[in-house]
Amino acid sequence: MANKDVGQTPMMKQFFSFKNQYPDAVLLFRCGDFYETYCEDAVVAAKILGITLTKRSKEGIEMAGFPHHALDTYLPKLVRAGRRVAICDQLEDPKLTKKLVKRGITELVTPGIAMNDTVLNYKENNFLAAVHFGKASCGVAFLDISTGEFLTDEGSFDYIEKLLGNFSPKEVLYDRAHKAEFERQFGTKFCVFELDDWVFTEQSARQKLLKHFGTKTLKGFGVEHLKSGVIASGAILQYLELTQHTHIAHITSLSRIEEERYVRLDKFTIRSLELLQPMQEDGASLLDVIDQTVTPMGGRMLKRWVVFPLKDEKRIEQRLDGVEYFFREPDFRQCIDEQLHRIGDLERIISKVAVGRVSPREVVQLKYALQAIAPIKTACTHAKNESLTQIGEQLNLCESIRDRIEREIQPDPPQLLVKGNVIADGFNAELDELRRISNNSREYLLQIQQREIEQTGIASLKVGYNNVFGYYLEVRNTYKDKVPQEWVRKQTLAQAERYITQELKEYEEKILGADEKIRSLEERLFTELVTAIQEFIPQIQIDANVIAQLDCLLSFAKAAEDHHYIRPQICTEDTLDIKQGRHPVIETQLPAGEQYVPNDILLDNDKQQIIIITGPNMAGKSALLRQTALIVLLAQMGSFVPAESARWVW
Repeated sequence: MANKDVGQTPMMKQFFSFKNQYPDAVLLFRCGDFYETYCEDAVVAAKILGITLTKRSKEGIEMAGFPHHALDTYLPKLVRAGRRVAICDQLEDPKLTKKLVKRGITELVTPGIAMNDTVLNYKENNFLAAVHFGKASCGVAFLDISTGEFLTDEGSFDYIEKLLGNFSPKEVLYDRAHKAEFERQFGTKFCVFELDDWVFTEQSARQKLLKHFGTKTLKGFGVEHLKSGVIASGAILQYLELTQHTHIAHITSLSRIEEERYVRLDKFTIRSLELLQPMQEDGASLLDVIDQTVTPMGGRMLKRWVVFPLKDEKRIEQRLDGVEYFFREPDFRQCIDEQLHRIGDLERIISKVAVGRVSPREVVQLKYALQAIAPIKTACTHAKNESLTQIGEQLNLCESIRDRIEREIQPDPPQLLVKGNVIADGFNAELDELRRISNNSREYLLQIQQREIEQTGIASLKVGYNNVFGYYLEVRNTYKDKVPQEWVRKQTLAQAERYITQELKEYEEKILGADEKIRSLEERLFTELVTAIQEFIPQIQIDANVIAQLDCLLSFAKAAEDHHYIRPQICTEDTLDIKQGRHPVIETQLPAGEQYVPNDILLDNDKQQIIIITGPNMAGKSALLRQTALIVLLAQMGSFVPAESARWVW
C-alpha cells in the first residue's frame, strides 16, 4: 500500500504507520464508535462484509466501516474468508486528550490463530499447521491455540496429505521457497501463509521448543528423533511470536501422531463414505448420526475418532467395554449425562485463562465444571469396569481453586470485568467499604444532615454539592449564629452561607474516588485469581481430555440405543462376517414407516474371498459396499454397529 505523506491528516499518517507493519492484514482502525478500513482494505471489507464502500473526503481514499460493538459479527466473516485481521484500538479516552488519540495493535487474528468464540466452531478444532520439506521426509505440526493441543509427525508426502485431510487445518505455514512444491503435493485448497527460510531451520526450531517447554531435550515428548516434525513445530511457535500471541502457557506438551495406532484414511475415503460431510446438501454424514455428545470438547474428540479409527485391539475393546457398561447401568448413565451438561467447554476456558482473556462468567463456569467432575469421578471409580475406573482415577477435582472461585466471585457476574460487581461480597473488606460508600452515599449524607440539625438546632440546614467546593453545608442567614466554630465558610450567598467540615471533605474524597478504586481493586483481585488458576492448567487440561473421552463413549451408547446397534466381536480367524447389516446413515434418512433392507456379508480365506455384486442402477450396490466399510470403521472406532451380529478379523 502506498504511503504518501503529502496531503495526509495526522490520523491517516497514523493509520499508514500501522498498515506498513501489517501489509498483508486487513487493518480495522478504531475511530470513535466505529472500526474503519481504508484503501485496498476498504474494498476487500466492503465485498466480504456487504457494507457500503465510500470515500474519505479529505484524502479521497476508499473507506468502509462498521460500529465497534458489531465487531463480533463482522470479524468472523473476514477470518472465515481466509483474511488476516489486525485490530487497531484506541489506547486512551479521546475526551482526555487534545492531541491525536494514541492507538495500537491489540490483536492479530488469522484463520489458524483465533481465540474469539464468535470465530470458533464449538464442535471443531481450529488447527494451525506447518509443513517442512526435509531431505529425508516431510514434517508436519498442528496446533489448536484455543485448546492447547500440539501434535507433530513426519513421513511421505502421501502420509502428510492424509494428515492434512484428517485435521483440516484452517491455515498452513510453509517456507516461501517451497511454494511450487507445496502446491504440487498438496494442492491449492488450503489457506496458506509463507514464512522466510530461517524459520524452518533445525537450530531455530529446536531452540524455540526447548525454551517454551523449559527442557533440555525433546525426548520426554517422544519426538526427539523427528527432525522434520520438530522443525515444523518450531515454525508454529515462531509464527505465534510474529503474530504477537505470546501468552501460551496452556501449550504444555508436544505429542507425536502415532501412525501405527490408527487406520490411515485419505481425503477420498473420508469424502466418499461421507464420514464428516454429506455429499448432498440435504443429506447426513456418519458423524451427524452418531454424534450425541454433550460437551464441545467431546464433539471435537468424536470427530477425531471418526477419521482416526484404531488399530490396537486392546484399545478398541476398552472403548467397547465402556459403551456396554452404559447400556447395562442406566443409573450410572443418567448420572454421567446430567453432570456432563454442567461442564461446558472446559478445554477452551482453561486456554483463555492461560492467555489472560477469560471472562468472569467463564471463571464461574469453570467452577461449575469442577463441581460436576466430583460426582463423575465418584461414579467412575466405583464402576465395575476397568476402562471407566481408569477414567475416574485420572480426574483431578482441583478443590482448592474451585473453592477459591466460590469464595471470591459473585454467583452471577457480568461477562465483562469493566461492568463491575464481579468480586463476591464479604471477600475483601476494603472493597465492601468502597461499595457501601458508592451505593449509600446519598443515605449517608442525609444521615450527616440530620445529625447536624439535631446537634446545632439549625432546622433548615441542607447538604449540597457543586463542582467548585464539592460537598457543603448550607445555612440560612437567620441561623448563622448557631454555626460551630470548626466549620469553614466557603461561600456567601444573598440569603445563606455555605460551609465545609473535615468530615465532609474526607467523605467527599471517598465518594469521588470510590468508583475508580472499586474498578481498580476488582481488576487486581480478579487478575490475582486468574493467575492462581493458571497453576492448575495441566490438571484441568487432563480433566477436559478425560471428560471428552467419557462423552464420546456415552454418545456411542446413545446412538446404539436409538438405532438398535450391537456390540461387534473381534475374531482370530481371517473372517468378515456381518449378519443383517444396515447402512447407518441411509436407514436414518428413509421416509417414515419405510425399513432399510438388511444384508449379510461373509468374506474369508476358505470359502468366499470375493463377492461379485450385480444389479440395475439404484439397486443398492454402492450402498452395500459403503455399508460394509462403515460397519467396520464404526467397530474400529470402538462403537457398536448396525447389524444383528458382526465379526471381523484383527
